[in-house]
Amino acid sequence: MSNLLANKRAVVTGASRGIGLAVAHALAANGADVLLSARDRQRLDQAVQQVRAQAPGRKIVGHASDVGVSSQVVELFEAVDREFGGIDILINNAGFGIFRATAELAIEEWDRLIGTNLSGPFYCSREALHRFEKSRGGSIINISSLAGRNPFAGGAAYNASKFGLNGFSEAMMLDHRNDNVRVSYIMPGSVATHFGGQPDTSDWKIAPEDIAELVLDVLRMPARTLISRIEVRPSRPQKY
Repeated sequence: MSNLLANKRAVVTGASRGIGLAVAHALAANGADVLLSARDRQRLDQAVQQVRAQAPGRKIVGHASDVGVSSQVVELFEAVDREFGGIDILINNAGFGIFRATAELAIEEWDRLIGTNLSGPFYCSREALHRFEKSRGGSIINISSLAGRNPFAGGAAYNASKFGLNGFSEAMMLDHRNDNVRVSYIMPGSVATHFGGQPDTSDWKIAPEDIAELVLDVLRMPARTLISRIEVRPSRPQKY
């Protein structure tokens, strides 16, 4: 186990599987105490047990929450205060997709997707930033998507959420870079996750562990240097 992040306190949203779970494993393996958050309590409990088994000696806890609901985010960070007494690293990973033509999108679908993918990172970042003021700094890494710069048919809601997340990330970085807060965002292409609802075993896609390694790369940088944005895509995408 590495001590790269020894005694750091991290929160990962959308952490019950996929990228979020891989990031939680990587943070814990490198010495951090980690609070995992996700909506599904049963899957979250299983994820917490997995990370605990891999990182004995680290404090690994879970808190079920929907980051698209601001009151639940307040409760999430109250749990962070109880468990850790503060936070050093926030990974905004929670998100999902709805893909259909604009005219076919229900208002409720739009609101739910934007609430999770864009408002959620704002709610969580706002809570983290207030706590960073007390600890004199911290890191926020938002997991975005190449869909945040490449629109596609059927992607109106998802594209809007990720374009918005990219802009939010860059503005937040400019707001707080002189407060010893480093804000970064990662824009993956196709990742082999449960994004479509079922496990994806495609061997040509990016592995969640590869994104977790990029998170560590961002956190490894000396304080004088900020990686503000990373684009990553499969080396040899499938041909259609």
